[in-house]
Amino acid sequence: MRRPNLIMTAVALLAATPVAAQLGLPGVTVPAGMPATQPLLDPIVGGVDGLGTQLQQTAVRLARQRQTAIDRLVRRNRDVIELDATGEPARRGELLLLDVDAAGLARIKVSGFTILAVEDIADLGIDVSRIGVPRGMSLAEAQRELAVQLPDTVISADNLHFPANGLSALPSIASASSSQVAIFTSVGMIDGAPGTSVPVAATKGFAKGAPYPSNHGSAVASLLKNNGVTHISVADVYGNDPAGGNALAIARALGWLAGQGTKVVTISLVGPKNSVLARAISSAQAKGIVIIAAVGNDGPAAPPAYPASYDGVVAVTGVDGRTRPLIEAGRALHLDYSAPGADVYAANAKGKIIKVRGTSFAAPLVAARAALALGNGRNWRAQLDREARDLGPKGHDALYGRGLLCGACGRRK
Repeated sequence: MRRPNLIMTAVALLAATPVAAQLGLPGVTVPAGMPATQPLLDPIVGGVDGLGTQLQQTAVRLARQRQTAIDRLVRRNRDVIELDATGEPARRGELLLLDVDAAGLARIKVSGFTILAVEDIADLGIDVSRIGVPRGMSLAEAQRELAVQLPDTVISADNLHFPANGLSALPSIASASSSQVAIFTSVGMIDGAPGTSVPVAATKGFAKGAPYPSNHGSAVASLLKNNGVTHISVADVYGNDPAGGNALAIARALGWLAGQGTKVVTISLVGPKNSVLARAISSAQAKGIVIIAAVGNDGPAAPPAYPASYDGVVAVTGVDGRTRPLIEAGRALHLDYSAPGADVYAANAKGKIIKVRGTSFAAPLVAARAALALGNGRNWRAQLDREARDLGPKGHDALYGRGLLCGACGRRK
């Protein structure tokens, strides 16, 4: 057992403090568009009371920066993005309905709503109705109106999800070490597409312009490949679409991966709780699919990140080269494992080996271990628990989860 250091103490203190915005921390790329609009920002000042002055100032400053980022995102993409009723960014002018019958659809058409499409995610047994919002009505107003007209229907905005963190380029070095195995290991990945320097078995796009190479997707795929995964199926939910990473795209991607026979899926994206995606996650899990997700890079005072916080999803956080928890790591409603999330090397879209940081890059390392366990015919959970190195408070804890996995993975030799 390790004695918690100052950073660990700060993490624990922040994690216990409820605030109402997602935060980043210094030195970490903050993805544009994460929620921190004024209705969500105001409670932060009260939420950080009791912390040290410096931590309070950092939390408030980063929350304001995030508010600026989301305002800029919406302003620059007004044609495709707007805020939903909770202030979260979503695809403009569209709502998603679950459990609605023909009579319900006919009723809302009279009010000016349009039926854009019924998405049949056959491999998950889900039908999602895409509804167009009447001209002149905001997304938030439409949500409230439909809630009155269809009280028994699940109504959701098509919320956007963002890479759990950014990339930090350093001079090119030797590639990450490979953990070769002689058995078939398969992982599905929901992210951006990798560049051609990271060959994968299959790629399918679920957004405008997809598949489209991204640095984030390339890094995740290269970490899978360099750590023993022999078969990678990539669902690109971003492409070059400003409103990419939406809940419906991720749900459709899960359906495709289920149809491919995938049993382990890694998702290094974060966003708000979403009813459509929650249903898709549950349906995939019912088919025996293990879903592994990063807790995000928005700081331990952030609200719980999704999909990591959905029931049964394996939530992964990151540690640095000295096995200290990443101070910028977000949190989920539960924490399963930790893995290297700093001092890690991966490929970008051009094939250059770069240094990466964040929980995005811890999740695929855990996915690789789970796939290896399944490929060996073992119980993946029991095997990972045997491998996990207990750090921090003895046993399962809020800093490392059930322990550290793959401690040397992705490190420079």
